[in-house]
Amino acid sequence: MTLAFSKVAIIGAGAMGRGIAQIAAQAGSHVWLYDTQAEAVAKAQEAVFQQWDKLKEKGRLAPEAVADHKARLHAAASLTDLAECELVVEAIVEKLDIKKSLFSELEKVLSPSAILVTNTSSLSVTAIAAALQRPAQFAGYHFFNPVPLMKVVEVIAGLKTDPAVCQRLSEFARQMGHTPVQAQDTPGFIVNHAGRGYSTEALRIVSEGVADFATVDRILRDQVGFKLGPFELFDLTALDVSHHVIEAIYHQYYEEPRYRPNVITAQRLAGGVVGKKVGEGFYKYTDGKAHVPDEPPVPTVENMPPVWVSPRAARRMPLLQLLKDLGAKIETGASPSPEALTLVAPLGFDVTTVAVVERLDPARTVGIDMLFDDASTKRRVLATNPATRSDMRDAAHALFARDGKAVSVIRDSGGFVTQRVVATIVNIASDICQQRICTPQDLETAVMLGLAYPMGPLAMGNRLGPDSVLEVLFNLQTVYGDMRYRPSPWLRRRGAIGLSLMHTED
Repeated sequence: MTLAFSKVAIIGAGAMGRGIAQIAAQAGSHVWLYDTQAEAVAKAQEAVFQQWDKLKEKGRLAPEAVADHKARLHAAASLTDLAECELVVEAIVEKLDIKKSLFSELEKVLSPSAILVTNTSSLSVTAIAAALQRPAQFAGYHFFNPVPLMKVVEVIAGLKTDPAVCQRLSEFARQMGHTPVQAQDTPGFIVNHAGRGYSTEALRIVSEGVADFATVDRILRDQVGFKLGPFELFDLTALDVSHHVIEAIYHQYYEEPRYRPNVITAQRLAGGVVGKKVGEGFYKYTDGKAHVPDEPPVPTVENMPPVWVSPRAARRMPLLQLLKDLGAKIETGASPSPEALTLVAPLGFDVTTVAVVERLDPARTVGIDMLFDDASTKRRVLATNPATRSDMRDAAHALFARDGKAVSVIRDSGGFVTQRVVATIVNIASDICQQRICTPQDLETAVMLGLAYPMGPLAMGNRLGPDSVLEVLFNLQTVYGDMRYRPSPWLRRRGAIGLSLMHTED
């Protein structure tokens, strides 16, 4: 195998720089690691050596391979030591002026054929390259932390980047054992852009008093299959990183409502409650383990009322079958009796609006989220409205917990938790496709590898059907009067003519 780059330099000996150096050396390249702090280079080199030694102890690397890897990782004392490198990867502080100054210095040292790349996660590749003499030789090369484990890298073309440069970088990514995805130079590129739907909508839900952090996390893990809830994820990545990314994308998109930041993260960042690394974020931690509040117990209900289901309920027939399986006494009249627990299952609308429009007694009306098929979930979610009686709330909770499945009861909200978050994820992903930031295939790959979603956002939209996603979005826009739920034209076109969201033609 001919390596795309046999001599590589990494500038910045932090966690990202160390990780990139490790996988480049493992691929067979000679790697020079440079940092303005010489002791940082020594520490980084030793940390990488220890990683290889651990892999040797576990039998995952042969002793000869470890020796070869170590021989290819060199410490550089100055930028002039990098003169023969074919590729230079910058992984330093996220400050535009500092990066621009560094690359201007590198152009004076390196061969005109050398390729320069930035590992920036939030700055414009085009802006960094603007002052360079050879912007065609410059690109973004965005890895994710920890680099050896996060197997995706975004290859970003600036305005003047030669396409052949991106092709060569993609080949090198594959040689390092990573999956490259091609992205245009837009705020957040693919992964951080697509991730806005999960985090920002969850923050809005909590800020509206719909549910607490732990409940939102439980719902999104158990109903959709996310490995981490959004607030668990915030604690892992830390708000001193995440909040700035949220603000950067919002402002770079000129205050696009879909990416609006939230005061919750700003306040917690100001208070130093940034996440797991400091022992407290949205959860408190002891020895790295989160203190998660217990779930409310299932109420004891001696006299279960009969149940009436709205004829407009989403997935009405599966809901009726579920009630039958749970042993409910189901009313079949045109309207509920005065004793009946009244169930509605809206898409996008709130329980209050449905009760008023359908002329139901709000005191006896409870909503259930039926966006996903019940058999595919590990949790059911109910919603009360401001007038729901406590006995009706408790009856609904007890009924839907009869078979042992977890139940969460939240306050009234348009779209429930899952509907709002999933529809927002699919809508933002559709807008990424609308802007031609990347191909639908690369979008799915980037999100699944970079964010560990249970499926790509477009696959998520296909599973529900574009029509259902659009219904949620249109109704949320009606409830909230907020342009953040404005459906992407790319999504609307596919919903209108019944195309899969993975369909690539317009």
